[in-house]
Amino acid sequence: MCGLAGILYNRGATPRDRAVLERLAGALQHRGPDGVHIVRMGRADMIHTRLAIIDINGGDQPISAGAATMIANGEIYNDPEIRKRIGVVHYSTGSDCESALRLWERDGSAFASELRGMYAVAIYDDDKGELTLARDPFGIKSLYIAELSDGVAFASEPAALIAAGLVPPGVDQVARDELLQLQFTTGRRTIFPGITRLLPGETLRIAAGRLLDRSRRSPLPEGAAEEIDEATALARLDGALMDSVRAHERSDVPFGMFLSGGVDSATVLAAMARIRREAGGGAPIQAWTASFDARGVADEASAAATLARAVGAQHETVRVTSDDMWRHLPAIVGGMDDPVADYAIIPTWLLARRARESVSVVLSGEGGDELFAGYGRYRHATRPWWRGGRRMRRRGMFDGLGVLRSRPARWRDGLAGAEMSVVGPTPFSRAQAVDIAEWLPNDLLLKLDRCLMAHGVEGRTPLLDPIVANAVWRLPDSLRVRDGRGKWLLRRWLEQALPEASPFAPKQGFTVPVGEWIAGAGRKLGPLVAAQPAITEIADPDMVRALFKDATARRAAPAAWTLLFYALWRRIHVDGVQRDGDVFETLATV
Repeated sequence: MCGLAGILYNRGATPRDRAVLERLAGALQHRGPDGVHIVRMGRADMIHTRLAIIDINGGDQPISAGAATMIANGEIYNDPEIRKRIGVVHYSTGSDCESALRLWERDGSAFASELRGMYAVAIYDDDKGELTLARDPFGIKSLYIAELSDGVAFASEPAALIAAGLVPPGVDQVARDELLQLQFTTGRRTIFPGITRLLPGETLRIAAGRLLDRSRRSPLPEGAAEEIDEATALARLDGALMDSVRAHERSDVPFGMFLSGGVDSATVLAAMARIRREAGGGAPIQAWTASFDARGVADEASAAATLARAVGAQHETVRVTSDDMWRHLPAIVGGMDDPVADYAIIPTWLLARRARESVSVVLSGEGGDELFAGYGRYRHATRPWWRGGRRMRRRGMFDGLGVLRSRPARWRDGLAGAEMSVVGPTPFSRAQAVDIAEWLPNDLLLKLDRCLMAHGVEGRTPLLDPIVANAVWRLPDSLRVRDGRGKWLLRRWLEQALPEASPFAPKQGFTVPVGEWIAGAGRKLGPLVAAQPAITEIADPDMVRALFKDATARRAAPAAWTLLFYALWRRIHVDGVQRDGDVFETLATV
């Protein structure tokens, strides 16, 4: 896992001072603590900060082949297979990412069609003055672009483009309204005017300030629903899961996993344990679980400990307290430059900080609910209205609360566009595809990337693999949902692989007690948040203060949390306030 950035200059443009490149590199240093490389070529500058995972001593980037130079962030899991297929080509490193460059030599901008993995790739052809950018189909790794007066800049994080002085900080109001109502933003637009995302699966080719071509690769296979029985589907799923977890375990550094009491991470744990049994042993799996200091909160630590004991894993529970939130939230929000107001950023960041003491790679269960139809909202979205059917995310976070000065008008445009454009073999799958297109890359995977990379830890998601998607995406609805339970086939697999997981038990859900924590400090915190210029321009201060006093109420808790997140985000990423104080210090410096 790494950080990458660069600038492709227009013809005749004067290259930027080296200090600009050093600021880009400095802003991405946390993503690559093992080395920084800045390379200046004909009409391009390229920057790479490295977290060494594969070929530790020989895998530095950029990697060159003739006139082409590549920098990449991510892991190419089918690198061994690509090397065998390419055959006579001489590789200059043992880095898995070099296969992307070798495929580009052969296939040009179509190179990414053969890649299996998570990646953001930039390849510069000095002979043609062309830059090719590509991102993995699920959007596990992010890449951002800014059009400049003298060229095009790109980076792994938008904050790097701002820190380098290439783009001024600011707030796009449509994206801001999406953030408030959805807790994430959708599509190509980011919250920063002038900075856009490369979409998941997208490949761009750019030269002389012009877009030469654009293509996009779907993470999901095409075709109608299959006619397949459960036994055959289980056998195919088993092969895909084991193949994926084996590939995701490839590493030259220690790795572990995040473990909850849920089906998804238990699936990853069961596969990892089986790999060790089949190999006749090996080091115990290292696993970390979050627990909370609040009453009545679904605590997964006990269930996770039971699973860890069942497979002989080395397990640790990381206690997350209200004090942790007040002390570390500015630093956590500081890492969320592309904002995600998902309260799971708190335990994820703290788990990553603890895991970094022992490992450099963490496997996680993200994507299971989206790929296997785990959420009840998919069932509701496919029912007719007279049977309780309703559109997903039809109501925004602040609808009906009377807190905002005016109801955002366009907050749902991005989701509506996704609903109109996605395809799938069944009604359930089309509802899933909306989440896979927007919520997964722009909330869950973004959260995982930023929280782990803040500590120089690589996050891997074996359930989000083309091998797994090909095995399950075209299943009939009867193998997605049965007896009111989603993830039917995955639960059946886990029932056999790790019965201690009790995969058919009622789902607890994952909740961070932010409402209780905020309510405990509401009388002090509410006035601080209400006084922020970023909040007063969108909300009634009296209503904000009242919201924080009543933050344990069902709808008040997430709304208060979202305002707190946004207030901190604006202070840090737009106003430039340092993130080294606690929540109260950060908000007090108005």
